[in-house]
Amino acid sequence: MIKRIAAAIVGIGVAGGVGFLAYAWYPAIAPVAPPPPSSFSAAQVERGRVLAAGGYCAECHTRTDGKRGVELAGDYKMDTPFGAIFSSNITPDPETGIGRWSEAAFKRAMRKGISRDGTQLFPAFPFDHFTHMTDQDIDDVYAFLMTREPVHSVKRDNTVGFPFNIRLEQAGWKLLFLHEGPLKNDPSQDAEWNRGAYLAEGLSHCSACHTPRNLMGAEKASAPYDGAPVDNWIAPPLNEHNPTPVVWTEDEYFKYLRFGSAPLHGSAAGPMSPVVHGGLSEMPESDVHAIAHYLAQIDHSATRVSQDPKAIAWAMQASMKDLVGPQVNPNAKLYAGACAACHANAGPQPVEGRPDLALNNALWLDEPTNLFQVILRGIGTTEGISTVSMPSFYHSFSDADLARLAAYLRATRTTLPPWTDLEKKAGEVRKTLPVPPVASSH
Repeated sequence: MIKRIAAAIVGIGVAGGVGFLAYAWYPAIAPVAPPPPSSFSAAQVERGRVLAAGGYCAECHTRTDGKRGVELAGDYKMDTPFGAIFSSNITPDPETGIGRWSEAAFKRAMRKGISRDGTQLFPAFPFDHFTHMTDQDIDDVYAFLMTREPVHSVKRDNTVGFPFNIRLEQAGWKLLFLHEGPLKNDPSQDAEWNRGAYLAEGLSHCSACHTPRNLMGAEKASAPYDGAPVDNWIAPPLNEHNPTPVVWTEDEYFKYLRFGSAPLHGSAAGPMSPVVHGGLSEMPESDVHAIAHYLAQIDHSATRVSQDPKAIAWAMQASMKDLVGPQVNPNAKLYAGACAACHANAGPQPVEGRPDLALNNALWLDEPTNLFQVILRGIGTTEGISTVSMPSFYHSFSDADLARLAAYLRATRTTLPPWTDLEKKAGEVRKTLPVPPVASSH
C-alpha cells in the first residue's frame, strides 16, 4: 500500500514537472532578413517614436555608467537584489540587436517575455506591463525601432547568481505574476481615466518604480503605488500614503509630468528627469493629462485637497521663521547660508522651481536618501524646469554638514520624528555618485 502511494506521488510529481516544462518551453521564431525602413509608413514610424518615448525605451536601453553608450544600443546596468542585469541592444543590428526579429517575435517578447530564440526574459524588462499594450501600439514601436540606425554593440554579462540565473525559472515567476493581455476599459470610469490607466499600467509602467517588490522581485499586489527604492533614490508613494502635507492633485501631477516642476511639490530630478524630459514631453498633452487624471484618483486627491490651504500657510510660516532676527542656531545658519536664498518663500505660494522645503517630498519620506541625492548632485538645467538650476554641494558639505542640515530641516519643516544615523546615510549616498569636477578658479 505504501509503495503504491509513493508511486502515485512520484507519478504526480513527474506529471507536474512535464506539465511545467510544456508550459515553460517556447520554440525559437525563425530569423528574418532585416525589414527595409521603407516597408513602414512615415505615420507609423512617428506613432512608434512617440510611444517609444512614453515607454522610456531609450532610458533603459542606453548605457549611462562609465562611457555613455549609443541610444537604444543596450548595456544599461540595472542593479537588482539578485545581481546586475544589463539591457539588450534594440537597434536593428542583425548580429547584436533585433534586426532579425520578426514582428511576431517582437510581439511575443512584449506580451510574454520570451526572446526570439525561445529564452525566458528576466522581468527587469517590464513585459508584465507591456503585455497590456494593444497590438497596434506594439506594431508601431516595432516600426520605429526597425527604422533606427543599426548599432553593433554587445552588452556586458549579467551577474545574476545561481539559482536565479536559470532562465526556465522565469516561467514559474510568470505563472504567479504575469497577467497577460491588453487592459480592458472600466465602464464605471470616464474615457480619460481609462486612457490614463492604459498608459500608466501599460506603456509607461509607472508602478514598476513606485510599487515595492516582494522577495521574488514582483510588484506587491497588496501595496500598489506605495513607493520603492529605485537607482539609489526613493520613488515616493503615488497613493494616499504619500506623506507630503499638500495633496498631489491632477493639476500638480500634470505640471510635474509635462514640464518637470510642480509648484507645490518640487522639481523632477534623478531617475524622474528623463521620464519627464526624455519621455512624456514627446507624448500628446492629452495623454499626460490622462495619466495625471488617473494618478489623482489613485491618491484620492479630490477628497483630501481641502486641507491644502492650511498646510501651505504653515509651510510659508516655517520657511521664514528662522530668517527673522539674530540667529544663534549653527544649523539654522548653515541653512541660511546655503539654502534660504532660493528656498525661502514669504509669499502666499512657493516660487516655481524653487520648492518650499516644508512641502517637498524629500523631507517627508522615511529616509533622507532623496534629500542627500539632490544636495550632493544638484539639479541641472536639463532636469526640473529649464530656467532654474541648483548647484552641487558635493565638495562644499561634509557628511557631518549634510547630517546637521537634514536634522535641522526635518525638525523645523515637518511634524515627523527625526531621522537616525544621518552622517552614515549621507556617506552611503555619496558613494553612489560620481565625483563631480571641481570648478576651476581660472
